Amino acid sequence: MSDKAPQSRKVTIGCYIALAFAAVFFSGLMKSSEWYGVFDFTTLNGSFGKVVYKVQETAEGIQTATYTLRGKGGSGARDGFIFAFTLIPTVMFALAMIQVLEHYGALDAARKLLTPLLRPLMGIPGDSGLALIASLQSTDAGASMTRALIDEGKLSKKEGDVFTMFQFSAGATIVNFFSSGAVLFTLTAVDGSVAVPASIGLCLMVMFVLKIFGANMMRLYLNMTEAKNTKKSLQEENA
Repeated sequence: MSDKAPQSRKVTIGCYIALAFAAVFFSGLMKSSEWYGVFDFTTLNGSFGKVVYKVQETAEGIQTATYTLRGKGGSGARDGFIFAFTLIPTVMFALAMIQVLEHYGALDAARKLLTPLLRPLMGIPGDSGLALIASLQSTDAGASMTRALIDEGKLSKKEGDVFTMFQFSAGATIVNFFSSGAVLFTLTAVDGSVAVPASIGLCLMVMFVLKIFGANMMRLYLNMTEAKNTKKSLQEENA
C-alpha cells in the first residue's frame, strides 16, 4: 500500500471551504468577545491569568496591581525560559489547527490558488498561504507554520529566508496595527482638523507593499549570493 502524494489530491469544493475557514480563522476578522469570536484564532487561544505582584494603599482604599504569568522584573535565562514557555500553547494550537485543515484539503486549495500569485510576487509556493495569513495576526503562529513547511520540504531554505523576511517586516500586521496604530486616526489637531490625513486602508496598503518589497530585496540578495558562489566554484574547478 503506497502513500498518495499530497500534490495528487483532487481539489474539491470542500477544500476551498476549508481554505476559506482558515483564512477567516487566522486573519483576525472575527476577533471579538461576541459569540462569533469562536471562529478567531486569537480569541480561542485566550490568555493566561494574572497574579498579584504589588499591594498598595490609595485614597480609594487598598488596591492590588497585577501582572501576567511571566511576572515582572525577570532577566537572564530564567526569564527567557518562562517567555518561551508562554509561547508553547500558541504554537501547539496553531500547528494542531493546520493539521486539521490540511486533512480537509485547505493546503491543497491554497497551493492551487496562491502559487500563481505568490511565485511571481515573492518566489514562494502557495503552500505558504496559510502561514502567511497566520503571520498577519500572530508572529508565533506564522513562525511555527513556516518551520513546519521547511521541515516537510514544502519550502526550500532560500524560499524560507524570503518568506521570513516578509513576516519580519511589520510582524503581526493586522493585530498590532489595529490595536496600537489605529488610535492615531482618532487624533485631532488644535484647530479641530484630523491630525493624520491618511486612511487606514492606505496605511495597510503601504505596509503590505513594503513587506513584499523587503521580501524581494532578500530574494535579490540571495540570487546574487548564489550566482557569486556558483561563479567562484566554477573558477576553482577550472583552476
